[in-house]
Amino acid sequence: MSTSRADELRTRLAAVHDRIARAATDAGRAPDEVALVVVTKYFPASDVRLLAELGVVDVGENRHQEAEAKAAECADLPLRWHFIGGLQSNKAAAVARYAQVVESVDRTALVGRLARGAEDAGREVDVLLQVSLDPPGREHRFGADPATLPALADEVARTSGLRLRGLMAVAPLDEDPALAFSRLAGIRADFLSRHPDATLLSAGMSGDLEAAITVGATHVRVGTAVLGSRPAVQ
Repeated sequence: MSTSRADELRTRLAAVHDRIARAATDAGRAPDEVALVVVTKYFPASDVRLLAELGVVDVGENRHQEAEAKAAECADLPLRWHFIGGLQSNKAAAVARYAQVVESVDRTALVGRLARGAEDAGREVDVLLQVSLDPPGREHRFGADPATLPALADEVARTSGLRLRGLMAVAPLDEDPALAFSRLAGIRADFLSRHPDATLLSAGMSGDLEAAITVGATHVRVGTAVLGSRPAVQ
């Protein structure tokens, strides 16, 4: 990969870290309380290698086939792979074999399959429950209905090979992210009352990471702001 690409990534990465630091400071938090997960969907493994050279540890992927291949190609790097996309039941075990963190668990049907994959890999897998932030009365398109979280959390917590670590959420496209994340803060407070050790909160992307940090996000998932526009050929 050309030096110009490395320079571009370095500049973009520094700008995102600066945004995170400012947002954390404005929220009365320490900047190091917020980790950056760089989402490399549709970008080549060569970019992942450059990011690793620039200090990136957490890498996020949305699609199983691409993620599996990229993780294998970069197996020599000290990376933590986060699976953040919609998870099909028949792919769950395979995802758990390479992803150290699965952020998109939204139904109990995934739990046993993830556990089998974790057993195959000989390790525990960190699990975040994806909760829907759609306004009340709207069909939950992505993530679990908040009312189902207690049962889902209990199922993960008692399953060998999985570690319940917290929540993940995506703000709806047609709503002010601050309003959606305000609802998330309330959902998280109830969740933590039941599972006080599951403190991770993955929320916020390129366009709304500041609003997420304000309500306590411990991880932000950023693709475009670091890597640029996605390649036209996908």
